[in-house]
Amino acid sequence: MLFPTLETDRLKLIEITQIHATSLFNILSLKEVTRYYGTDTFTSIEEAKKLIDMFQKNFYEKRSMRWGIVLKENNKFIGTLGLNGLQLKNKKAEIGYEIHPFYWRKGYTSEAIKEVMRYSYQELGLNRIGAVVYLENEASSNLLEKLGFKKEGELRDYLFQNNSYHTTSMFSLLKREWELLAIKSKDAQVQ
Repeated sequence: MLFPTLETDRLKLIEITQIHATSLFNILSLKEVTRYYGTDTFTSIEEAKKLIDMFQKNFYEKRSMRWGIVLKENNKFIGTLGLNGLQLKNKKAEIGYEIHPFYWRKGYTSEAIKEVMRYSYQELGLNRIGAVVYLENEASSNLLEKLGFKKEGELRDYLFQNNSYHTTSMFSLLKREWELLAIKSKDAQVQ
């Protein structure tokens, strides 16, 4: 199975390979990025290389898909976005993402998520996309709600990071909800 490359107006979503190890390390070695990532801050490039190996292994085992987010204008690798806990039989996955702080609040994450949702619902045939978000991560919660995700509740002590447990919010967006949002968006563009 070939890894699918996706495109938006400003981005290419590509397979992450070892040539991206330094870029990935430069992102995941920043405390402001990993604070809500579910893993400790990276301290060596080896951690990035192992993570890339895991991304590739999980893709070939059909357990997840993780894209590198690359700017079309200059091929700059700015983050990753993926489907975790991918269950094609049960038609569901959880979305996760991180982006270098320099590119925060520029609409790139939203743009990438919209394309991965389109791919997930239309091409993979998923019915549900979930998202697990730290309670304190208001920016991510707000982004998901803006995209149509519904907060379902809280998962107590769900993640263990930096030697402590963290309660998270659980969000989801169903295919039928996404289709309604897509229709409303098209209607708004026509008017």
